[in-house]
Amino acid sequence: MNAAGFPLLSLVTFLPLAGALIIMSVRGDEEVVARNARWTALWTSLIVFLLSLILWAKFDQSSAAFQFEEKLSWLPEFGVGYHMGVDGISVLFVLLSTALTPLCILASWESIGTRVREYMIAFLILETMMVGMFAALDFIVFYVFFEAVLIPMFLIIGVWGGPRRVYAAFKFFLYTLLGSVLMLLAILYLWYNAGTTDIPDLFDQAVPRAAQTWIFFAFLASFAVKVPMWPVHTWLPDAHVEAPTAGSVILAGVLLKMGAYGFLRFTLPLLPEATATFAPLIFVLSVVAVVYTSLVALAQEDMKKLIAYSSVAHMGIVTIGIFTLNQQGLSGALFTMLAHGVVSGALFLCVGVLYDRVHSRDILRYGGVAGIMPAYALVFMLFTMASIGLPGLANFVGEFLVIVGAWKVNPWVAFGAATGMVLGAGYMLYLYRRVSFGKVTRDDLRALLDLSPREYVVFAPLIVLTLWMGIYPQSFLSFFEATVANLVARHEAALGAARLAGM
Repeated sequence: MNAAGFPLLSLVTFLPLAGALIIMSVRGDEEVVARNARWTALWTSLIVFLLSLILWAKFDQSSAAFQFEEKLSWLPEFGVGYHMGVDGISVLFVLLSTALTPLCILASWESIGTRVREYMIAFLILETMMVGMFAALDFIVFYVFFEAVLIPMFLIIGVWGGPRRVYAAFKFFLYTLLGSVLMLLAILYLWYNAGTTDIPDLFDQAVPRAAQTWIFFAFLASFAVKVPMWPVHTWLPDAHVEAPTAGSVILAGVLLKMGAYGFLRFTLPLLPEATATFAPLIFVLSVVAVVYTSLVALAQEDMKKLIAYSSVAHMGIVTIGIFTLNQQGLSGALFTMLAHGVVSGALFLCVGVLYDRVHSRDILRYGGVAGIMPAYALVFMLFTMASIGLPGLANFVGEFLVIVGAWKVNPWVAFGAATGMVLGAGYMLYLYRRVSFGKVTRDDLRALLDLSPREYVVFAPLIVLTLWMGIYPQSFLSFFEATVANLVARHEAALGAARLAGM
């Protein structure tokens, strides 16, 4: 039995499916079904979040080992089993997934008026797949969750999205699926080489140097699209623009972290020599992403598209941090992933507030909003400053640590990462000025209502988290400190052993 005394991870993972089944069984007219679907989804997601807090409360931060482990025999003749667990890398991403889901359901309370039952079912299924992906400790189980995430998100974009939703949904699905086929081939090779797909067991099995290169690029094909890295990032702006607000929140807050998580969980520990060899390639692609997409963001007139391009730039900083292969860079990458999940999700919610009232995301459509919606303008300003990386707010700590880690490897890479922070200040302040300040020139803007009680409830936890991460970052860094130290030590030991073997 694990530290919680009961199969906690399985309960957190699969309880949303129970909520989805309850929603499927609801009968009545359309209004009754919609109301019951909303409340069932909300209460289910809140219960899941409360259960996931046990992970936070009982997690041993001093240990680098997997915790809350659960094992069941599944396909023993093939070395495949149901194995779940979390360590310092994954535990906070499980919490991020369970925290954002109820906020997304609340954010969709009024904006989604058609097929409400199906929408709430899709979100609960999506929550199961996200949590399962972060908690899986068997490669086959991981792959199932990793790919199954695409299905509910494909439907959320394709059914409840904007005018070009079908195009965006298929582009999202095809981009992310095609790269994963190569990863499946790499998984099959690892199984053939080791006789198991159990992830902790694979960490103890050395992958032949001759195979590491092609396995690295097989993983890169899958994870780079999910991050997304330049130049395979083009699906993201379309997906964000066409997705409903809550879909954009989950896409930016959690799904973009899947690729970075894959690099951390598999590429670094399984392929140490290939990782060290091709780290300069990742640095080049990441710096290009940071600079190029920041400049593209400056030219955008759609608020969602601007924030989407900013996400590509922020995730470029994350991949720089991961491939520094040192304590500061890796810790900074993990912290930036968490901070970006909170801040970018909040920014998409800010856009959603205006879109629900005016039904336009065109930046030129606004102006003077601060005088009409002062509370909204204050919230929007907080998350704008957090996105820029203002000290005392969430993003600063992670990005600073990445720059420190990158400086130890190559000062020019650190300079490229820092350039992203400077350009980020440019496009985010430009966005905020055009939306919030100036004269109100349209009559419909003068009639806008400020934040509703429901919207205050949605923003309040995100505000608390943004301030908490900025003021007391050690409370988050301590969760993955031991795991990152162990990962760096194992990586250096593997490289040392490879050098000795080559002498």
